Amino acid sequence: MPYLRRAGLNGHLAFAIAAAALGSSFQHGYNTGVVNAPQELIEHWITEIKTNRTGVPTDISEVKMIWSIVVSIFCVGGMIGGSLVGTVADRFGRKGGLLLNNILVILAVIFEGCAKAAASFEMIIVGRFLIGINSGLNAGLAPMYLAEISPAHLRGAVGTVYQLVITISILVAQILGLEQLLGTDSQWPLLLCLTIVPAIFQIFTLPMCPESPKYLLLSKGKDMAAQRGLSWLRGTIEVHDEMEEMRSEYESMKLIPRVTLKELFFNSALRIPLIICVMVMLAQQFSGINAVMFYSTEIFITAKLAKDSAKLATMGVGAMNVVMTLVSLVLVEKAGRKTLLLVGFIGMFIDTIMLVFCLNFAKSSNTAAYLSIVLVIMFVVLFAVGPGSIPWFLVSELFSQSAKPAATSVAIAVNWIANFIVTIGFLPLQIALGAYVFVIFAVLQGLFALFIYKKVPETKNKTMEEISSMFRQISYQ
Repeated sequence: MPYLRRAGLNGHLAFAIAAAALGSSFQHGYNTGVVNAPQELIEHWITEIKTNRTGVPTDISEVKMIWSIVVSIFCVGGMIGGSLVGTVADRFGRKGGLLLNNILVILAVIFEGCAKAAASFEMIIVGRFLIGINSGLNAGLAPMYLAEISPAHLRGAVGTVYQLVITISILVAQILGLEQLLGTDSQWPLLLCLTIVPAIFQIFTLPMCPESPKYLLLSKGKDMAAQRGLSWLRGTIEVHDEMEEMRSEYESMKLIPRVTLKELFFNSALRIPLIICVMVMLAQQFSGINAVMFYSTEIFITAKLAKDSAKLATMGVGAMNVVMTLVSLVLVEKAGRKTLLLVGFIGMFIDTIMLVFCLNFAKSSNTAAYLSIVLVIMFVVLFAVGPGSIPWFLVSELFSQSAKPAATSVAIAVNWIANFIVTIGFLPLQIALGAYVFVIFAVLQGLFALFIYKKVPETKNKTMEEISSMFRQISYQ
């Protein structure tokens, strides 16, 4: 019992989790979802600007092209931010990097907030690009910080918080984007600018929290500072066992030079976990979750729901995503990472195949139409159980301190590249294939489930030394 009291969740640790996660993953989720509701309003505004500049009516295809740049430039920024994670995490620390990253939020809000007054859609594109870089950095720095401040038996649950806040912030963006709130011709710039609120929260709260004790000891060699930070996070001065474990890792790290990007690919003991992390990141984005969320309103309309009701049903799906991510926060430490990933992907594979059949009969059969709604909700439930949250913190579990920043950069950059491909590619594929577009996702889900079953290890309650030792043994076989 004393161990549970020492190593369990306490006020200080909860405060640090909130400061790190709310201010960072909120940007990721909010700016993913915020452009959906005001799309028609902003497209109309872009049309007016183009017409005023040229004096001739603007072609709708040109406006659609500008809009697609506004949406997808966020992912391009995410790729750049993701690739910078290693450099920023090493140079400024996890906490320091998160705090500095808020400069990009402030700049993005200035550009997006002034765009309408300046009659410049280019300013929105610049703002979306900057907030994309911010989100890419956050996607690496925040899970890294959360994993490093957590006791081993809570690492998975705390890591899941990043995805939880993403799901909440997408839902918040959908609600605020309603016509009754900020989804109006005069208010949409404010809707975009509200992304400053979590940044302000983090600027005031995160400085009260310590830097990651692991970073302080293993990267900077600051033993006393690391011990003070760990004592603050655990709410007790009895942190001897955890400090000894970190010191042991520190001593073994002295014998190994800092891991470079080249070494990640050529050292088999590092290459195997890197392939696992990259594949799990690809699996998350290519699972079809973005396509299902995008397609959900259309599915609900096909099921004879009115347009407004269909939008509310889509919000209901978003709320279900939040609830199930909360459930996974508990399950991840009970069932384990590998089990939840397998349940998620095998379940989505079966669900997606059934969805293809139902969508093909939805217009002629009420039963098929209503079953489509159930299958969309089930898909979101299965995604939230494991595939939604686990990839974000798995990279922090599979690599030692010396390799973690470089590996995180690669994994996060791959995640954003895959996100970009889905964002750009889904609509043309949907137009060409209709409901059969989901067959592509079903095939991918099946392949990813097979990979997870064969290659992904269980990391629940394992120390970094145990995980590293496991990969060394695999590489020698």
